[in-house]
Amino acid sequence: MKRREFITLLGGAAAAWPLAARAQQAGKLPIIGFLGASTPSAWSQWTAAFAQRLRELGWTEGRTVAIEYRWAEGRSERYTDIAAEFVRHNVDVIVTVGSAVAATKQVTSTIPIVFAIAVDPVGSGMVASLARPGGNATGISVQSTELAGKRLEILREALPNLHRLAIIGDVGYVGSVLEISEVQAAARKFGVDTGVLEIRGAADIAPAFEALKGGAQALYVINLTTVRALGLTIPETFLVRADEVIE
Repeated sequence: MKRREFITLLGGAAAAWPLAARAQQAGKLPIIGFLGASTPSAWSQWTAAFAQRLRELGWTEGRTVAIEYRWAEGRSERYTDIAAEFVRHNVDVIVTVGSAVAATKQVTSTIPIVFAIAVDPVGSGMVASLARPGGNATGISVQSTELAGKRLEILREALPNLHRLAIIGDVGYVGSVLEISEVQAAARKFGVDTGVLEIRGAADIAPAFEALKGGAQALYVINLTTVRALGLTIPETFLVRADEVIE
């Protein structure tokens, strides 16, 4: 997804919620709670784009709207605590990523939640349907699981003798589990053996990479948020990047 598309889609989705309707107190600005999955530096261009699109829609930070930024730093276990903090601060809307929606919905059923880049919002229970989400969550659906086969084809072009593929992903996130299944199905068609490295938190990443040594020719990464949070560097020739917003 290109930067301009992200600006338009996410900014438009967030602005669709009537912020002013929840800010009736005189002198009180409506508040957006922005829950980022990784770190401020990793998301700097997207937060800038988000603020820019809000301005284009008539919402200026500090003048007509306040934005509270919180960062999970690659630790999905922090989603619930951050969402609870937003509830205590009585924010008017929560903007976040698809992987944080389930935890956020457990904390509040009334504050609107706008998510970006959810792989399967219906299958994961975020919304009732794409046409009529229902509940308090809405956002952008990126159905990328069907692209797993194409990504594997590209990887095989780079590595024609590929026979052993490792897949790493957050198995606590439904979208990742779906894509893992798609990659495994595509790999079987190509006669490629696969092994899944299950990630549930940042502490699982280092052991998973240790397990890779000598056991795989390539790595398919479902989500890079947690990897980046630890400052790990993966050689570009060793992976296919997936489920990631890149320029």
